[in-house]
Amino acid sequence: MADKRAELNKKVPAFKLPATSEKTIKLTDFKGKNLVIYFYPKDNTPGCTTEGKDFSEMYKKFQKKNTEILGVSRDSIKKHENFKAKFNFPFELLSDEDEILCKLFDVIKLKKLYGKEYLGIERSTFLINDKGVLKQEWRKVKVKEHVQEVFDAID
Repeated sequence: MADKRAELNKKVPAFKLPATSEKTIKLTDFKGKNLVIYFYPKDNTPGCTTEGKDFSEMYKKFQKKNTEILGVSRDSIKKHENFKAKFNFPFELLSDEDEILCKLFDVIKLKKLYGKEYLGIERSTFLINDKGVLKQEWRKVKVKEHVQEVFDAID
């Protein structure tokens, strides 16, 4: 499975991950719905909090477009539950501690912080249509106005 990658205009390979609300989420759970999966580096950091709040504020609008939202980072379920509760996110957060989904969408990149290099999640968002096909991807996301851009891309 590790060598599979999600590719534009192709069906996204099946996945299954633990999520908040004591759920295990599979791609097939969203059959017949659009799905936005956004990857972010870490719970409770400024950019990630802002992005989560932006998706929350627009959540009802996304739902009117038959679209569900999932947030993904390598944080534990416990951290995710706290993050979700603290900011009242209306969508689930997936814990990808083993980087299964991160590798599927190729979001683990070499990053630099205070002169040190490390591998981390590059903020990225993916739009999967109601047939399970990857329709659009945003890489190296800047949080400001990003959620509106994703919303506008849903037909």
